[in-house]
Amino acid sequence: MSFLNHNRGKRDPFSLNDGDRRQTSAEIVTEARRSLRTLRTQRPFTPREEHRQLFGETSSRPRDGRPPSAFSLHARNFEAPDSRPSSGTRLSPLDHKPRLPVAPDGSFWEGGAALPKPPSEGPDLRRTAGGAGSKHHRTKSLPRLPPVSQHTEEEAERGRGNAAGSDDTDDSVFWNSEILPVLQELETATAPGRAATEEVVEHLCEAGTRLHDALKQKGMLGRRCKKRSSLLRVLFRLIDLGSDQLNLTLAKLILALSVSGNNLLNICKLVFKISRSASNDVLFQNNSIIDSLLSLLQTGDLSTCCEAVLYCVGSLKLLSGNSALSRLLLAKDLIRILLQLSQRLLQGHTTDTTPDLAYQKTLWPDTAYQKPSAPDTANQKVHRQSQEATTGHILVQLTATLRNMADLSDSRPAFLSNRAFLSLCAVLDHHRDDPDICINVARIFSKLSSYTECCHALAETPSCYRLFLYLLVKYNRKQDLVVRLLFSLGNLTAKNSEARERLFEEEGGIAVLLKLFQTYQGTEPVPDGPTALHKPPPPPNPDREDVLVKLIRVLANVSIHPTAGTALAANAICVQLLLGVLEVRSVEESEELVVNAAATINNLSFYQGESSVVRARHIHVSQLMLKLLLSTSMEGMLEATRVFGNLSQIKEVRHFIMQRKVHQFVMSLLDSKNPDVCFSACGVLINLSVETDNRAVLKEEGVIQKLTDCLRDFGPVDWQLAGLVCQTLWNCTEDGLQQHTHDLLTILNLYLDQDAALPWVSDGDGDDVAEFRRACWELEFLPVAQKLRNRIQSQVTSPEPIGEAS
Repeated sequence: MSFLNHNRGKRDPFSLNDGDRRQTSAEIVTEARRSLRTLRTQRPFTPREEHRQLFGETSSRPRDGRPPSAFSLHARNFEAPDSRPSSGTRLSPLDHKPRLPVAPDGSFWEGGAALPKPPSEGPDLRRTAGGAGSKHHRTKSLPRLPPVSQHTEEEAERGRGNAAGSDDTDDSVFWNSEILPVLQELETATAPGRAATEEVVEHLCEAGTRLHDALKQKGMLGRRCKKRSSLLRVLFRLIDLGSDQLNLTLAKLILALSVSGNNLLNICKLVFKISRSASNDVLFQNNSIIDSLLSLLQTGDLSTCCEAVLYCVGSLKLLSGNSALSRLLLAKDLIRILLQLSQRLLQGHTTDTTPDLAYQKTLWPDTAYQKPSAPDTANQKVHRQSQEATTGHILVQLTATLRNMADLSDSRPAFLSNRAFLSLCAVLDHHRDDPDICINVARIFSKLSSYTECCHALAETPSCYRLFLYLLVKYNRKQDLVVRLLFSLGNLTAKNSEARERLFEEEGGIAVLLKLFQTYQGTEPVPDGPTALHKPPPPPNPDREDVLVKLIRVLANVSIHPTAGTALAANAICVQLLLGVLEVRSVEESEELVVNAAATINNLSFYQGESSVVRARHIHVSQLMLKLLLSTSMEGMLEATRVFGNLSQIKEVRHFIMQRKVHQFVMSLLDSKNPDVCFSACGVLINLSVETDNRAVLKEEGVIQKLTDCLRDFGPVDWQLAGLVCQTLWNCTEDGLQQHTHDLLTILNLYLDQDAALPWVSDGDGDDVAEFRRACWELEFLPVAQKLRNRIQSQVTSPEPIGEAS
């Protein structure tokens, strides 16, 4: 709407729906300030988990169906066969099947020699993770190594038949001179009766670091070390000393030797066990084990080490709860690594329902999702279900880690540059049936969408609106998830006009929000009457109120879009639900909820079409606004005044205001010294003063003096408000001005002088702010102030000398 029409007659009054010419940017801001507004609210509070574990107390996973957080690990849990070096050479298959001679008794023999028999008993070397194996087959403790000598090692190497020549000699010299002495130091520490004192632990950690550095320098890490068996046996035995500091040093070295299978799993479990104690966080800061964990996440084969990855990510989740460590993890590019891991997990994930192909084409353009061509066998189905369960467990830890990282303000560029919102929406789409994953992703979105750049990135993510609405239906009773999804939608619709349109146009979107409103309000529509409710809303429920606050905020923000706002204003259920809040809630006990409901009614009252339910029920709405206007809440008063500013265009509402003496309260708001309150009060007074009878009452009760004081106080700092005050004065002086002419003319002459008016702009405001204020002075204040000054001067019978504006 425009408040300045240069073609209007000299005596035409201003009103809130005046003019149809193209608006300036300053006028658009004025319009938004007067009527349609987005709402703010606090982000839902997420308490820190008291206990460090894989899954929190609120996890939806049954305790007996999820990996444990507590377990014991000892040297006997590690398997020696993993330490055998591989030859690196594959043997060619035989072209014939050799036949062994058969003895007369039917037994095989070769040259009369007896064939070796398998041992009758032995340790079960195929045992699974420590603490999780069979009760009847326990792996024995690794035997103590005999003293390692130079000769035995050399003989063992010669016995392998390796023809490396001088390289073997160099390696042997290096091993005997650099590695064996350190191994002997480590072996001595495990001697019976040797106590693991602080000094011993420090010495062992230093020795372990020297061992790692020496092997790295020689290029003998990974599986290239020919004597991994000897080395790993010594390292495994040291775990029984029970020192967390030493075990982290050992874990770094063991991981660098590329262990696999259960040894890899148990090492990751060991690191996770250490990370469960907050007092150990300093150990991770002083140890590069984090680099080893991140390397595993990037290079680990997910088909064989999924459970190890689970405990690896679980450790990072616990560590990321420490602010110092979270910054260290951010510097090590954790966000990128986790997002790439999530994509790898989804690539290998199959489901009974086809996921959204739009995500796959964007994330993985070279791959396409394909459903299995044939039904799984029973074993395949069990294996697939186990893999999917482990994938879900990993993603719970992964999304929880990202949730912690999202608390860092410095993390936002990493989320943006790595297309985090697209990846997380893909995770949400594939695992929509996993409440733990859904709540973690919702928490990430609720944190990041509070920031403009992240909000725009999420708003531009395909199908996020459909996903959010789907989850609001599926988990409509899960309050912690619902409130965060609504908070994110509120952020999107507060900052992005396209987001308002997309949410409104999403099929069934508004119906989902209104159904959710009814659920948490505790009301249901009458089957035979769409405009009434079956029963009044129940008393306030603190547990549900936060959901209603966030939900109403979404409706208020969406209603700013003209198409959506017109439809919502005509929606009887929507309007009645909002009025129901105002009918049964008091601003004293539920201030944010009541204020948000009133603000949404204000946005809807902006639309003046005949289909508007707000306009049709203007008297009832006015009664509720009067109740709010008389409350103790300044925010409530402000919203009620804004609603009256829109509804006072209706003659019956103007009559209601004058009859109930609401105008007196509105006039008192001009003394509030709050520019927004004064702005809203002028919006009501400008409409009231259109009618002659109302003008007489307002002038008799001192409106001219209050408006003059308001102009004096706010003109230099708020030219929009000054322009609206002048419009109100124009209406109020329609029948002549007998008092206050001198003061008013003095103020107008001063503010109409460009040199005197514009220096009020602060030097620290910046060029954009200064330009905006200049535009407001030229377009919002100057034209109407000039007309008002000319009128007053013409009405003064004996004017006193007043200087003209240049």
